[in-house]
Amino acid sequence: MLKAIRELLQPPPGMAFDFSQPPGEPALVGADSVSWRIFANPVALFVGGVTAVLLELAEPSVRSGVWDGGGFARDPLLRLRRTGFAAMMTVYGPRSAAEKMIAHVVRMHGHVRGRTPDGAPYQANDPRLLDWVQATAVFGFAEAYHAYVQALSPFEKDAIFDEGQSSARLYGATGLPRDWQGWAALLGATAPMLEGSRILADFLRIMNETAIVPAPLRPFQRLLVRAAVEIVPEPVRSLPQLRSQGLRFGEARLVRALARGAMLLPLGDTPALQAARRVAGRERSTT
Repeated sequence: MLKAIRELLQPPPGMAFDFSQPPGEPALVGADSVSWRIFANPVALFVGGVTAVLLELAEPSVRSGVWDGGGFARDPLLRLRRTGFAAMMTVYGPRSAAEKMIAHVVRMHGHVRGRTPDGAPYQANDPRLLDWVQATAVFGFAEAYHAYVQALSPFEKDAIFDEGQSSARLYGATGLPRDWQGWAALLGATAPMLEGSRILADFLRIMNETAIVPAPLRPFQRLLVRAAVEIVPEPVRSLPQLRSQGLRFGEARLVRALARGAMLLPLGDTPALQAARRVAGRERSTT
């Protein structure tokens, strides 16, 4: 389990990156941010990421773009690691590297376009769709941390949306909510478009069956997937594909124990630790 967590926290093959360099360069968000605290917890990162994707796949245009061009069905583990690396770079990476990575993603998204099964045209760089993707990611990570690691205050919940503004604008999302109330408003406005699908069920099956951890620990993997379903907000939580897929009696306590215990594990030289050393170099140079 420890080895699997370490691998998920590290860049995927061919994308090695030293977050401790260059010394002193700040990230897109400050080292004292709520985001830095949340992304340092591997359980919150995994659970929140699954929650975000479930919300994304409930929106028809986003679903078509993610599923047709995202690689989940072909190589789910590699897609997960790439997505996790992008999240780590956005939060912990030096600003110049984060901006370069996001610009590359935006260029790639420029080629993702098509039509939904109902015939509606979509393109990945549509600001409306980008707003939904960015907002669901912020919500997923924050809510996973709040539910299973440590309760966030209303101020902290608002702060994480504010902290995401810089990276969201770089991605082209100009309407990311600035606070939790704004997220609730976006969810309410988007709710009439959200729907269930076979793809939603396929994603859950893939997340439960893909060998993310060794076989003896697969029950814990499925437990964390259920934990992700548990915090999905309505109306998506009641979709047929998610109904009865959440946590069972007493399992929330176990997830909290895993999430809090993860912070005590020797996870090695994680991006969070490397970034802390990089930023500390800036602090030393100014004293």
